[in-house]
Amino acid sequence: MREPAFWQQRNSLLSRLLMPLGAVYGEIAASRMMQQGTVAGIPVICVGNYHTGGAGKTPTSLALVKLLRELGETPVVLSRGHGGRLRGPVKVEPGRHSAADIGDEPLMMAREVTVVVARDRVNGAALARSTGASVIVMDDGFQNPALAKDLSLIVIDGNRGLGNGRIFPAGPLRAPLDRQLARTDGLVVIGDGVAAAGVAAMIHGRGGKVFTARLKPAAVSMQGLQGKRVLAFAGIGDPDRFFRTLKNAGVDVAVKKAFADHHPYTSAEIEALVVQARSEGLTLVTTEKDLVKLRGISAAAEIVGFPVVLDVEDKEGLRNFVREGLNRARAGTRR
Repeated sequence: MREPAFWQQRNSLLSRLLMPLGAVYGEIAASRMMQQGTVAGIPVICVGNYHTGGAGKTPTSLALVKLLRELGETPVVLSRGHGGRLRGPVKVEPGRHSAADIGDEPLMMAREVTVVVARDRVNGAALARSTGASVIVMDDGFQNPALAKDLSLIVIDGNRGLGNGRIFPAGPLRAPLDRQLARTDGLVVIGDGVAAAGVAAMIHGRGGKVFTARLKPAAVSMQGLQGKRVLAFAGIGDPDRFFRTLKNAGVDVAVKKAFADHHPYTSAEIEALVVQARSEGLTLVTTEKDLVKLRGISAAAEIVGFPVVLDVEDKEGLRNFVREGLNRARAGTRR
């Protein structure tokens, strides 16, 4: 799904007309969020969004995995596997599974950490425990009540914020903001924009933690791009964020192509991009998440991946936040 433009517009007539539907949707979502979830038996850290679409959950989840390992934990990522055909629970095997099986994000993360895909998150948590997990990092699922969460860390883009601040379908919010704020332990604001300042202030006011972060190229990202002009394409929740990251890294982006989130590329689409790049003397570059979906497409051999990592400003503060959350969970103190 590609986010409609009116989700960023407070004065949109269509958005106002959809507000009654949003009110109904919001009440249903809010009542579900209040339900008591099943306790997994090990701590569950949820990385989520207040809104539909992407804001940087996957790099945040991977940053948490790295931090947890430094704390001596054995994290396993639990994902719904959006876009995949398998309902699970299933442990992702990159050599056997494809993005069509288990979704693009789980396939990408499985190269760095054990990932379990399950539509039923309770069953997924059980499989994660059986693999030896000491803690579950739940990628998305903040609004889903099935599994009790010991720590909820929300990710928001500093440039986009919450759009028009209205509830789906009138806007991007998945539930009323006040109900979501009440269940938030920490907020990660990605980027230098100020669109999330109001939300950050509300989290501060409730005693929650706010962390600022940026997406930066992984060590290998600039290989093959030095001194070259590129055709950049992406099928993620916010393609513009990817294009900004490239620009901030000093990459000369000559052409941008945006596709819908989780877009299933065809051979014809990739071949057309390759032809265009060749004709204009450009290097094709895409996100790591998009690249995993192109396995089996021969033309994709010419495409350069651009992996990014989350760089948190207050690393020690985040470490303490996670450590304290784990301690509370193991002491039996949860929301």
